[in-house]
Amino acid sequence: MARSITLAGVDPASMDRAVIVVEECTVGDDGRFVNSVYPALIYRAVLPADHADLGRAFEALFEANAWPPAWRAGLYEMHHYHSSAHEVLGIMSGWVQARLGGESGACVTLRAGDAVLIPAGVAHKNEGQSPDFRAVGAYPRGMRPDMRYGREAERAADARRIARLPPPSVSDPVFGARRVQPALG
Repeated sequence: MARSITLAGVDPASMDRAVIVVEECTVGDDGRFVNSVYPALIYRAVLPADHADLGRAFEALFEANAWPPAWRAGLYEMHHYHSSAHEVLGIMSGWVQARLGGESGACVTLRAGDAVLIPAGVAHKNEGQSPDFRAVGAYPRGMRPDMRYGREAERAADARRIARLPPPSVSDPVFGARRVQPALG
């Protein structure tokens, strides 16, 4: 079934999703953070960086793929994760150095037009940013994020909660339900 969506002034037909580079970043349990068996997905140049309103365009894209937008802000400068929801960030301006997976996790640079899908349990933190950095955050429909900081007392319950969640991209926030999931294991 074909569907058409309007992305705040971006013609969906002009978005060649075949050329969007998707990088995987797998981070396992590091002793403090449970992290995830699912990789974080970094989507490069989802939308043109010079788009007049990247915030509205990301919100429309995420909403169309069952990830309702929840906020516009920066990224916390402390390691944190969500045990009750997966998260996607769409970079609407500037750039950020995002650490994924805890202290020894990967540090990735995200720029305006990029997006990152962060599975539940994956620690993430702002390691540096441009003065104009802002992002749109969204969660899968029906999921509500909690805030976790890697406290030992929460670890066992968080691991169980994360394990009960569906895979993060049953409906991919960028490609929708048509995305083929990579084989894990």
